[in-house]
Amino acid sequence: MTSDVVKLAQSLIQLPSVTPEDAGCQKLMNRRLSAIGFDIEEHFFVDTLNTWARKGNSAPHFCFAGHTDVVPTGDESAWQYPPFDGQIHEGMLHGRGAADMKGSLAAMIVATERFVEKHPDHKGSISFLITSDEEGPFVNGTTRVVDVLEARDEKIDMCLVGEPSSRSSLGDVVKNGRRGSLTGHLKIKGKQGHVAYPHLASNPIHKAAPALAQLSETVWDHGNDYFPATSFQISNIQGGTGAGNVIPGVLYVQFNFRFSTEVTEQELQDKVHDILRAHQLEYEIEWKLNGLPFLTEPGPLLDVTLAAIKEVTGTIATPETSGGTSDGRFIAQTGCKVIELGPLNATIHQVDESVSIEDLDKLALIYELILEKLLT
Repeated sequence: MTSDVVKLAQSLIQLPSVTPEDAGCQKLMNRRLSAIGFDIEEHFFVDTLNTWARKGNSAPHFCFAGHTDVVPTGDESAWQYPPFDGQIHEGMLHGRGAADMKGSLAAMIVATERFVEKHPDHKGSISFLITSDEEGPFVNGTTRVVDVLEARDEKIDMCLVGEPSSRSSLGDVVKNGRRGSLTGHLKIKGKQGHVAYPHLASNPIHKAAPALAQLSETVWDHGNDYFPATSFQISNIQGGTGAGNVIPGVLYVQFNFRFSTEVTEQELQDKVHDILRAHQLEYEIEWKLNGLPFLTEPGPLLDVTLAAIKEVTGTIATPETSGGTSDGRFIAQTGCKVIELGPLNATIHQVDESVSIEDLDKLALIYELILEKLLT
C-alpha cells in the first residue's frame, strides 16, 4: 500500500515545475498546510512564486525550507521512466525532483500533519519557506522572502532545509554548514598581432600563464575542524580569434573560490589583486559573491537531528560542510541555525533520478521526531 508521503511525492513530481516554474506545487502544499492551521502568504517576485506559511507566534520558531523547482530533464527519451510520471518500480520512486527535492517536501508536509494532529497545542512555531527559484539564478526566491521577514523583524530560530544530503544510506550525512562561493570574471589585456611578428604584439596568454599558475598553487587557508581548506578552480578560459596565425588581444578567465570561515571574501579578492599586480598584468575583474559560508555548531538543532536519525535508522550521522551551495545560506545570514537533511543524492540532476520509497517514509518519521523533540 502506497503511503501518504509517497502519494504526495508522486503528485508533486507529476507537476512539471522546471525552474522557475512552480506548476501548482505550492498550491497543493498550501492547501494541506492551511487545513491544519497555517497562515499562508504567497510572494511573487518577477518570475518566481514563493510561499511563507506559519503556524504559531511564539518561540522557538522552527522552519522547513525547500524548493519546488527542478532542473530540466534533457532528452526525455533517454529516461527509462517518464520524468513527470512519478512511477514506482521495485521500491524506487522515479522522476525529476524525486530526490531533489519533492520527496523531502512531501516528507515535511506529512510529518507536520502528523505532529499537529498529535500536538495541536504544541509550543513554539512551525513555518515553511518554499521557493521555485533554487535551481535557477536564485535572485527572486528565498533571498527575497528573507528580506520580507527581516523588514518586519520576523525571526527564524532554527531551519531544516530538505536538500538531498545523504551519501550512501539515509541520514549518514547531515550538512551543518556550507562553504562560501566567490566567482571572478577576469579580463587580461594584450595586443593583437601576427604570430610571425611577436615583437609587434603582446600575448595575454603568455603573460597570464605564470600568474594563473601561482593562483592555482596558492594556499589560501588550512580550513578548520568543520571546513576543508579554501579551493581555487579555473572553470573557463577563452582567447584567440580561431585563426592559427593571430596572437590574441584579450584573454578571458573565469574562476571560483569555495571558501571556509577562515578567510573573508575581501581577503580573497585582495590576494588575487596582489598576485595579478605582481605579474604586471593589465587587467579588469568583476566579482560575484554567490554565498557566504555558514556553520551550525553542536547545539539543540544539530543534536536533536542526530538523535532523531539514530532513533529511526540506527545510523550515527556525520555532520559535514562539503558540497555546493543551497538556499540555507540566505537564511543563515539572519543568525538562524541551519542544517540540511534529505534523501540520497546519488541520482540528483541525472537522467532517471529516483529515490527509495522506504527512505521517504523514514525521512518523514525523522522530520516528525525532530518536531517532537524541539516543540513538545
